Amino acid sequence: MTDAARLTDFIGALWDEAVTPTLVDYIRIPNKSPAFDPDWVAHGHMERAVDLLASWASARLPALPGASLEVVRLEGRTPVIFIEVPGEVDDTVLLYGHLDKQPEMSGWSEGLGPWTPVIDGDRLYGRGGADDGYAMFGALSALLALRDQRVPHARCVILIEACEESGSYDLPAYVGHLAARIGDPSLVVCLDSGCGNYDQLWLTTSLRGLAGGVLRVDVLTEGVHSGDASGVVPSSFRILRQLLSRLEDEDTGEIRPSELHDQIPAERVAQAKVAAAALGKEVWAKFPFVEGMEPADDDLVELILNRTWRPELAVTGLAGAPEPVNAGNVLRPFTTAKLSLRLPPTADPAPAAKTLKDLLERDPPYGAKVSFKAEGVGAGWNAPPLAPWLADSIERASVAAFGRGVAMMGEGGTIPFMGMLGEKFPKAQFVITGVLGPHSNAHGPNEFLHLPTGKKVSAVVAMVLADHAGRAS
Repeated sequence: MTDAARLTDFIGALWDEAVTPTLVDYIRIPNKSPAFDPDWVAHGHMERAVDLLASWASARLPALPGASLEVVRLEGRTPVIFIEVPGEVDDTVLLYGHLDKQPEMSGWSEGLGPWTPVIDGDRLYGRGGADDGYAMFGALSALLALRDQRVPHARCVILIEACEESGSYDLPAYVGHLAARIGDPSLVVCLDSGCGNYDQLWLTTSLRGLAGGVLRVDVLTEGVHSGDASGVVPSSFRILRQLLSRLEDEDTGEIRPSELHDQIPAERVAQAKVAAAALGKEVWAKFPFVEGMEPADDDLVELILNRTWRPELAVTGLAGAPEPVNAGNVLRPFTTAKLSLRLPPTADPAPAAKTLKDLLERDPPYGAKVSFKAEGVGAGWNAPPLAPWLADSIERASVAAFGRGVAMMGEGGTIPFMGMLGEKFPKAQFVITGVLGPHSNAHGPNEFLHLPTGKKVSAVVAMVLADHAGRAS
């Protein structure tokens, strides 16, 4: 029997004394994912981050008899931290996280910055702490807490990759390379997701897929005087708007092609209603709306379903135009836009990317030169039904750690590893959770890790591992 109070005290002390100071050091390292730092090998930041986490873990493995750690390196690929912890039960649990980071992003508040760790009350500000540097520490904290009480657990494999923010394109090679050592896990724990609030455990039930890319429209070989050319030469920006209207209804935001939609399961609609009741206006109020701005819909359930199951478009980058202060009266030769199209969890991203390319490139207005290059395609994921023992376990763990029962909701982002594992281990149970709650702003400015939630999620993982080992009885 696990003593929940002793377990949470153990984890809290470990975080205060050793985890949080190391996360502070980790935030200082600008180890951007390879998609945002093509020269990551030469810069050495990823290596520094790997060394920091691996050294911290290695120093604590003696408390876990028989445990081992290896930094696995395949030629030309980002490294993986692979930790094995023997268990008392003939079974395997796979715990996953990543250590690569999103780029800086502008707009950080005064005194804050992506590589400037700041602790303000319960918040540790800086890039990567919540997404997803805490994951290895959370997993090991859980195992160390169980060892403190001699509570049995299954063999545990911890896999920390360094390519997730780039679409995990290195990961399949590592999963294949390590297949025999990973084994056949009956439980997968992923600590790279979000939470609707900081008051209870949130279990992620689905993840949207992604079919992004770069759309470019060329109309001239060089810029010309706008007074001379406007009305004769169609604007590349206007043509780009026309092309985007093929994909998205600019009035409603609805994605037009029916093949990019999928049926939302009734169970997920029911869970969205429960989540909406728990969150209230925080469904949309967590975002930093400008004064007077309203959400896309006044129905909270519809907002949750928009965010978790419906395809939605975001234009995440633009090129081909100078800053307004340097913008002369020139009709520009081209406009480029980076598109991020989120897909339903059950949609196949490969045909979706083809649909996108065909839709945008066919019959270009005025014969303009139009090209779309797919980038960052990723599969979504829809969780299998929870086994009764796991449903009971996460409910008890949430009450013990947070004082409230578990809530369930899909997430709008993509974790490519989940789709991969869902196919590879179809009989496994999944616990996908995380610390990215209201205002934590992953990928944007002022990202923070809510430290109490990090500790509580670690405690939940420990309790679930204990129940997993004892589920047969």
